[in-house]
Amino acid sequence: MSAPTEMVREGSLEAPTRHPLDWQNPDFYNGEPLNRELERVFDICHGCRRCVNLCNAFPTLFDLIDESPTMEVDGVNKKDYIKVVDQCYLCDLCFMTKCPYVPPHEWNVDFPHLMLRAKAVKFRQGKTKFRDRVLTSTDNVGKLASIPVVVSAVNATNKAKVTRKILDKVLGVHPDAILPEYHSDTLRKRLQRRDGSRIKVQPASGTRGKVILFATCYGNYNEPHIGEDLVRVFELNGIDVMLAEQEQCCGMPKLEVGDLEAVARAKEANIPVLDKLASEGWDIVAPVPSCVLMFKQELPMMFPDDPQVGRVRKSIFDPFEYLMLRHKEGKLNTEFKKPLGKIAYHAPCHLRVQNIGMKTRDVLELVPDTKVELIERCSGHDGTYAVKSEFHEASMKICRPIVTRIEQADAEYFSSDCPMAGHQIENGLKRAKQPVHPLSLLRIAYGL
Repeated sequence: MSAPTEMVREGSLEAPTRHPLDWQNPDFYNGEPLNRELERVFDICHGCRRCVNLCNAFPTLFDLIDESPTMEVDGVNKKDYIKVVDQCYLCDLCFMTKCPYVPPHEWNVDFPHLMLRAKAVKFRQGKTKFRDRVLTSTDNVGKLASIPVVVSAVNATNKAKVTRKILDKVLGVHPDAILPEYHSDTLRKRLQRRDGSRIKVQPASGTRGKVILFATCYGNYNEPHIGEDLVRVFELNGIDVMLAEQEQCCGMPKLEVGDLEAVARAKEANIPVLDKLASEGWDIVAPVPSCVLMFKQELPMMFPDDPQVGRVRKSIFDPFEYLMLRHKEGKLNTEFKKPLGKIAYHAPCHLRVQNIGMKTRDVLELVPDTKVELIERCSGHDGTYAVKSEFHEASMKICRPIVTRIEQADAEYFSSDCPMAGHQIENGLKRAKQPVHPLSLLRIAYGL
């Protein structure tokens, strides 16, 4: 009697796994094997089409196929593959929530990292726009724009209709996109003015009770009040907070354009500093989900054998993840002074793919007389995608379901852990209402 034939399992019936990114292999940048892999994965996507409503990458792909002579992937001109790649902003939702063929499935589909490989090839070939190189140089732009004699002019330029039209023509920045304000009194400057006294801390639920705040480019230059709110909330909860003595951009903006060498340089600047602090007993938090994800997922995928990267990955937390862990052992202050009413809360993509659950919602709902309406949709902002002239309208279309939900919710506040997503939603609301960051909401609830 013959042995039974092994059945092929359909769908993602196991937890997805991620293979390391083989970006230092010369073949990674070889155009021919890349095109073969793109064709293979695009053909799988064509036969499934489950991701059609996530972003504009999949409708772009399916339109190319449906309008080709064969109406199959083999009929699509390979030169047009880049049109799909340009629409992907690496939110990771297709991999984490939709695709039934992710590893360990034998088809081994990792759409976001395949798009990242294609972006890296495009960057190495010198085909990345000057605008994209500028917009992703967040440290350099932030340092220049926050100079006291410059900052007012930059902020005024970013708001004036005339200069925004010029930015559109010269740089390709859409005139209707909300651009962040810059502050000469940065977060690092504000926190360095503190008295320097330390809090007596208590470990709880795998947390050590003292954290290094990775300020992030955005948190430092654009919305420093978010970092200030984090410090006030954490200190009220008996958590000591200190800034790292130095930091650079986490590398996520450069990752999104495929500049992997720049990501590696940022890693060499940040990881040794953070690893040393982690070895001295500090945990790490950052107020922007994309930055936390960079240290939790992308750098470990790029440098799987680097022990320092591994140790930092285990030491970094989302702020609300950290607070909720401590709440398990009664270490969260629940003596709130003010109810928040109804909150329309948007969970950003780069928070969702961390697989930590809805900790922000859970913490906010501890506030009496507070109800959180959870919205799990992509805002369409995703780094610089929404500010680019050629993608802005598509980004607002992606954001529209969130805007509709918030309009229907009639909530006292709307909020997102990603401040850029919050302003994208504000744009969809025609600026009728401004976002309030969850850390700011918690500070309000505490009466701080």
